[in-house]
Amino acid sequence: MLAKLFSVTLEGIDGILCEVEVDVARRGFERPTIVGLPDTAVKESTERVHSAITNSGFRYPDTEALINLAPADVKKEGPAFDLPISLGMLMCSGALVSDKLGDYVVVGELALDGRVRPVNGALSMAMTAAQQGFKGIIVPLENAQEAAVVQGIEVYAVGSLAQTVGFLSDRLPIEATVVDIEALFEQKSAYEVDFSDVKGQESVKRALTIAAAGGHNVITL
Repeated sequence: MLAKLFSVTLEGIDGILCEVEVDVARRGFERPTIVGLPDTAVKESTERVHSAITNSGFRYPDTEALINLAPADVKKEGPAFDLPISLGMLMCSGALVSDKLGDYVVVGELALDGRVRPVNGALSMAMTAAQQGFKGIIVPLENAQEAAVVQGIEVYAVGSLAQTVGFLSDRLPIEATVVDIEALFEQKSAYEVDFSDVKGQESVKRALTIAAAGGHNVITL
């Protein structure tokens, strides 16, 4: 059986939409194979996915499986493909039946007990999903506030594989995460001391701004 989902990989700070295709054969006992230029973290996802599915109370397919990450000429990095791969496995085994997966981009790293861990680049991933016209994006709980800053897309936060399956199969309702952007900016822009208290010293201000933007260290004398 073949299942297809959507996820996002990062190239620098830019997100690239990826199709995650999972094909579970009716025979053969070889280990799952991942193709599509995966890095080591992506290749190792098969081990995390196996344990997460089993420890979440689902049956892991015991036949040969092929996982394709398209486009094949773009390198895939990081563990964000764990969650979509596991959902594809469950669809192929019949444990997940849903007609909603085409509406969502899915990202998330899996712990061995089925918990969903945060990933890097949730903002870029949400922006990519919105630009590609998806209804929503499913992200780890810790990434929800970051992703919800993006307008024009619904952000659903999940804490486990079982919760994700429940949401996609319409057995567990989840409210979309909403962020008040104006209130957020007002909160984040409130400082006890800022450059408005410094008269002159334009070159020093510029140097500190560049250092802050680049995450560089500063020595004060």
